[in-house]
Amino acid sequence: MKTTLSITLIAVAFALGMNSASAADAAAIWTSNCASCHGSDGKGQTTMGKKQKVGDYTDAAAQAKFTDEEAVKAILEGKGKMKGFKDKVSEAEAKDLVKHVRAFKK
Repeated sequence: MKTTLSITLIAVAFALGMNSASAADAAAIWTSNCASCHGSDGKGQTTMGKKQKVGDYTDAAAQAKFTDEEAVKAILEGKGKMKGFKDKVSEAEAKDLVKHVRAFKK
């Protein structure tokens, strides 16, 4: 019984650690690839963001305009003037980036 509980707790701790690593990785990818246009805070109030008229990801209405699947596709393949990042991020990383974007919503 104690062994089963210990194994379960280790598995849960490992899974939680993986989620934290994914969040940290997504934040790092955001900073290095996305923040120059979308802003570190997701508001899009950068010189390039204003020029390209990117959305404010802190606004729930702006986020309601796209699904997670559409966002992953845009990250990987590009959309409008935004280039795709499929050569820089995996599909799993793109999904983590979408979670990162969703966290900006107030």
